[in-house]
Amino acid sequence: MTNEELDKQFTEAVARVNAHKEPFPADTLLKLYAYYKKATNDYGRPRSREALINAFKTNALFQAKSLTEAEAKEKYIDLVNKYFLYRE
Repeated sequence: MTNEELDKQFTEAVARVNAHKEPFPADTLLKLYAYYKKATNDYGRPRSREALINAFKTNALFQAKSLTEAEAKEKYIDLVNKYFLYRE
């Protein structure tokens, strides 16, 4: 897959997640968060008002630290595709 194709699929997956109205399971949401942050090189600190949520987000980022941008995009796309496989 070329970088352009990967970027296009990633953008479509992000739009699909953003358009989804029902809440995601917490574990899925944390993975999506970590993969997105890694894929977009956004390493800002988690900004939740809840310290516990920030801790979970930080842990998710730590678990994804060895991924490259491309790998994070691929994992994000795969997770979105698997999540929506039986929901639409």
